Amino acid sequence: MKRIPKALLAKLQDRKQNNSFRTLDDQHHLVDFYSNDYLGLAKWENDQKGELGSTGSRLISGNYQRTEVIERELADFFNQEAGLFFNSGYDANLGFFSCIPQKGDTVLYDQFIHASVRDGLKMGLATAFSFKHNDLTDLKTKLERAKGTVYVVVESVYSMDGDFSPLEEIAEICENHNAFLVVDEAHAGGIFGPNGRGMVTELKLDERIFAKSITFGKAYGSHGALILGNVVLKDFLINFSRPLIYTTALSPHAQERINAVVKKSAGMETERDALKKNIHLFRNLVSHSNFQIGESESPIQLVFVSGNEAAKQLAYKINQAGFAVKAILHPTVAEGSERLRICIHSFNTEQEIEDLAKLFKHD
Repeated sequence: MKRIPKALLAKLQDRKQNNSFRTLDDQHHLVDFYSNDYLGLAKWENDQKGELGSTGSRLISGNYQRTEVIERELADFFNQEAGLFFNSGYDANLGFFSCIPQKGDTVLYDQFIHASVRDGLKMGLATAFSFKHNDLTDLKTKLERAKGTVYVVVESVYSMDGDFSPLEEIAEICENHNAFLVVDEAHAGGIFGPNGRGMVTELKLDERIFAKSITFGKAYGSHGALILGNVVLKDFLINFSRPLIYTTALSPHAQERINAVVKKSAGMETERDALKKNIHLFRNLVSHSNFQIGESESPIQLVFVSGNEAAKQLAYKINQAGFAVKAILHPTVAEGSERLRICIHSFNTEQEIEDLAKLFKHD
């Protein structure tokens, strides 16, 4: 075996001692209560065409006339002037926050914001501070101290807690402080708003935000992401966003898949209604269990189990009963707030939800 630096071995050993060591597993043979495929679109097959490889970055050989047509169509659907494809939601946030906020600017982000936003900010030159989760008072206090051009960054539906951002209030605060609002709609696209256009559109805030992102690897059951805003924003990203400039573009086949699945999901009101019904059923059943549940009304449901070992043991018990769930451990979440993250889907049956809920009642 090749030599391994001692520092790497020590960090891995520390993870094992803290019961936070991560491993890969395959639970696809179990009943799905862990994936982001909220509407079941990952299994949808259609006859979209397009080359399977894009052969280069958008600025070399990876751009097609059809790509720009699809971006315009999607931008129109999501009520924005322009859109730009990125290879994933992570890449989109990395690409945006590493280049848009400039030196001397300030970025204020919700403390529960996705790691991709934080990583993008680390690559950039702006000063960045977090504000307490969904705390409007703390946001106002930090806005009063902010310097330069100010950006405020939130998720419309938070990925680890499943709760909603108070977008209307935050939009008003940003306007009063001349700040630019950026909204990550990763877990709202396809689920909320008219035809699944997201929370920004549902709340009629499209003209009041600077930018929003839609990720296609969640409810849309695909891959890739779109940053949406005005044409100037798109031009700036094309010129300065390194994750766009220096990576092979999404393939034409992937782009066609995204375009088709957005159109498909627009008409899936029956599935969205079924999803809401399943969410309410799960919450009603588990609220009478021995465990505390989160406040989420989204497909992301939380059952809190304090401690990494306890959370892992409960997840294992549920896996053995035939249900795919995942324990979310410290340091991904704060110590003491470990939980099982239960993802509800439109295709889960009442019987499956009832059987899952029973496992929380007799622990």
